Amino acid sequence: MNDEKDLQEYEQEEDDMNIITLTDEEGNQVDFEFIDLVEYEGKEYIVLLPTEEEEQEQVVIYEVVPCDDESELYRGIESEAVLEAVFEIFKDRNQDLFNFVD
Repeated sequence: MNDEKDLQEYEQEEDDMNIITLTDEEGNQVDFEFIDLVEYEGKEYIVLLPTEEEEQEQVVIYEVVPCDDESELYRGIESEAVLEAVFEIFKDRNQDLFNFVD
């Protein structure tokens, strides 16, 4: 019995490690599931999936900007070409995990 409980707790902890809480422009906290980290042209981009079920149709991609040794900032991507390139890399790497619709 204890082994089953320990396994469930471990799975929950592992799931919690994949959840990132961001604050939107209005000060609301929004939870996302970490899906992937993509490197493109010397920069890193984080791919997130909203945890709200109605919003799980699209991933969100941000540029990762290190602030110091322990923190980082996620910045929106202004370049459509960079966004598309990062998304294509993500799709290629994760085609077996997701059903992508063109």
